[in-house]
Amino acid sequence: MDNKCNFKSGSLPSCAPLAMAYVPMQECVKPTYNTAEALSRGTLFPGLDLPFMNMVNTGDLTGTPLGELMALDFVAHELVLYLDTHSEDSEAFDMLKNILELANTARERYIKLYGPVTTMELAKAQSFTWLKNPWPWDYTAKLEG
Repeated sequence: MDNKCNFKSGSLPSCAPLAMAYVPMQECVKPTYNTAEALSRGTLFPGLDLPFMNMVNTGDLTGTPLGELMALDFVAHELVLYLDTHSEDSEAFDMLKNILELANTARERYIKLYGPVTTMELAKAQSFTWLKNPWPWDYTAKLEG
């Protein structure tokens, strides 16, 4: 019997004791969803995609400046969780560094155009702009391609 795992299966510890609950170890980082779909699906990894009652989130922020920022932050968080158990995966770590760089650039661009995303950005503000309209979710114009 071939025990080679793919992205939809995982491995258990060898000689695992009987009558114990186990969560199989995720085997690999590929394939992955793109950032917008990962945010919508609730996971970066198709092998972990098990939507509640088979319903997928259909939020309308996809393609907006805030949606881009949320998707990049979500994917970075997913990769950190993966790397917590797969710290030797240099490909995943390279992907994380790339996503963090993209997220930082997107955040800076968003703040410059629309204002602070979190109260942390107020440290460099000239005045208290947190309550000024429009709110971040009011920016629903789609990103240009």
